[in-house]
Amino acid sequence: MRLKLLSLVLSVLIVATTAIGQQLIVGSYNLRYDNRRDSGNLWEQRAPYVAALIRFHEFDVLGTQEGMKHQLDQLAGSLEEYAWYGKGRDDGKDKGEFSAIFYKKNKFRVLKSGDFWLSPTPEKPGPGWDANLNRICSWLQLEEKATKKKFFVFNVHYDHQGVQAREESSKLILQKIRAIAGNNPVILTGDFNGDHQTSWYQALANSDVLKDSYTLAKDPYANNNSFNGWNPRPDMKSKSFIDHVFISKAFEPVKWGLLTDTYYGRYPSDHFPVLVKLQWK
Repeated sequence: MRLKLLSLVLSVLIVATTAIGQQLIVGSYNLRYDNRRDSGNLWEQRAPYVAALIRFHEFDVLGTQEGMKHQLDQLAGSLEEYAWYGKGRDDGKDKGEFSAIFYKKNKFRVLKSGDFWLSPTPEKPGPGWDANLNRICSWLQLEEKATKKKFFVFNVHYDHQGVQAREESSKLILQKIRAIAGNNPVILTGDFNGDHQTSWYQALANSDVLKDSYTLAKDPYANNNSFNGWNPRPDMKSKSFIDHVFISKAFEPVKWGLLTDTYYGRYPSDHFPVLVKLQWK
């Protein structure tokens, strides 16, 4: 009798552990680059709270935008459970902003990695179309150690001025995902500088590759714009999200939320992070 009971308990534990392993907490977070003109919101003031936010919300994988090398190194120094990947958009090494991907190093192993620029010549640094700045997309193929499940993560920051650049960027992203990931599971995170009405958002959301986790989620926690601009009193009538998490059909969202955490009344960044809990289908 005791052996049967023990066997039943072990079976339940195995099922519970497997269920936990089948979920991923992913997100997108524009960190705001280290701008010395951000009086009252300087990086050295914000950095400990950005790290604390990431740790507390237990992201498994987090796509970040605008972080510069010293910012990312500082976060990594505070978040020992994480590793990160990315390259500087200006030289493909350390210069300029990154579209870096953080991941829990005890949970995942990196199988492949790479980068491409949002331009007609994606293999080398340079601005694309009507953009004034270089824009880069970094990606990883990760394997979950516990389940051996493999998936790709792409992370990007679209141009903030060039409309053509944003439209062409979505076309390029879809081409690259098809070429790099094939039919494998995919997550795309980023600051797309476009809400649900924009053509470049709809090109992704209505594609045969990706869907927006927000539109698939039941009762999304959508309590603000995703860009706050340091404004403590944003327009309460607006629900404009420019930060998104797209997923392929291998995943379904269990939860979707916009995290409006503050520290002493201030925001850790001029964007709010998006958090999505995903379930493997």
